[in-house]
Amino acid sequence: MIFNIQRFSTHDGGGIRTIIFYKGCTLQCQWCSNPESQSFEPEIMFDSQLCQRFGDCLRFSPAITVINDALKIERSELDASALTDVCLSRAISVAGQSKTTEELILEIEKDSRFYSQSGGGVTLSGGEPFAQGIALKELLQELRRREIDVAVETTLHVQWSAIQPNIGIIHTWLVDIKHTDATKFMKFTGGNLALITGNLCKLSEAGVPFIARIPVIPLFNHTFDEISSIIDFTSSFPTLQEIHLIPFHNLGIKKYTMLDMPYAYSNVKAVQQNELIDYLKYAESKGIRTRIGG
Repeated sequence: MIFNIQRFSTHDGGGIRTIIFYKGCTLQCQWCSNPESQSFEPEIMFDSQLCQRFGDCLRFSPAITVINDALKIERSELDASALTDVCLSRAISVAGQSKTTEELILEIEKDSRFYSQSGGGVTLSGGEPFAQGIALKELLQELRRREIDVAVETTLHVQWSAIQPNIGIIHTWLVDIKHTDATKFMKFTGGNLALITGNLCKLSEAGVPFIARIPVIPLFNHTFDEISSIIDFTSSFPTLQEIHLIPFHNLGIKKYTMLDMPYAYSNVKAVQQNELIDYLKYAESKGIRTRIGG
């Protein structure tokens, strides 16, 4: 299941790329800028600013009502996928669509001429691509058959058996490395840090070059001691190619409102690039090619 396809991207890999955003993640990061990516199921999103009060949604289900002049959606009582075309103003939308491999390939091939001209290709993002099972395997097989460059953005927070078969098919590995403290990592993401570090060790032992992406997040890792610890850890792997420092932003705050989800970082200011200069210099002092942003 996917929640977005972004065309003509110049980030997340070389050249011009098509990014496939898979829905479903094995982590629940408190600062996540794409909250619609977390669940593996379709979700209802409501943008009150787009609502024209046509009333189609009210006629569709008694689970949608107006209370105190505001639309109230009882999400637990609705089949989200059934709401895809109900709202004419698109105030109600559904995050998450099932796409066959054939449908995805048709979208990807629309831009295939740009891949060869720019050195681009397809980037698999999410959510967590490696948590998608057979759907990911089928798409990767088709991309390899068409000789399309593939990059993946991953947390590695899955079983090794989901990662290992893709070595040799994926050309660029963008690996999120968020912390080196297992307790803090669990508190802020709900994840098992040992699973990630174990997979990264296996990936490096297999000779796979990777780019480490370090999200710089206030309250979580935005101190010199914590970021330098992450840099020290990633630089211990001989297959590390470079480091990307990704500054926190809160541009996803509206999505939480649309999903009726709480957002722990709603009052946290975005991290500015000049706040990352000391981290950048430290990484470069260790001989690592480093940049700010993806």
